[in-house]
Amino acid sequence: MVGVNLAASQLQQADFPGVVESILVDTGLQANSLTLEITESLLLADNPATVDRLQRLKALPLRLAIDDFGTGYSSLAYLRRFPVDGIKIDKSFIDDIATDRGSAALVRAIVQIGRTLGLMVVSEGIEFPEQVAALRRAGCRYGQGYYFARPMEAREVERVLGIDKREYQL
Repeated sequence: MVGVNLAASQLQQADFPGVVESILVDTGLQANSLTLEITESLLLADNPATVDRLQRLKALPLRLAIDDFGTGYSSLAYLRRFPVDGIKIDKSFIDDIATDRGSAALVRAIVQIGRTLGLMVVSEGIEFPEQVAALRRAGCRYGQGYYFARPMEAREVERVLGIDKREYQL
């Protein structure tokens, strides 16, 4: 699975879904292995053109996720209005999840809402084993952060995963 943050300027381009489709063809990446991460602020521009572009992207069929969910202008309506497959719980909730009952309760609620709607729920910014334990108790099954790995270049990811690019080239 490859996650890519989407910039507001990209979603404003009428041909953006076509650009993404071309990139998928050029790279050979399967569309269902790509998740485009959309910030909540991008969704504030709730207009028919934005919804149309998101639906065209979903038809590829890649995944769409709302990044930094729970911060800023969160609206549960986004989860119905936009064709998203997942939500990423912002790091600010994860920082204190092991020690703050309020953070733990909010994360549990977000996880439950996401799971009830059939969305993948991912926690961001996990750094410590205590956070992993608290997230497991909250029912969150997916996470990312320094606890698992630091950011790395594509070549390093291939090395760590034991991927030999020659196996995929014809």
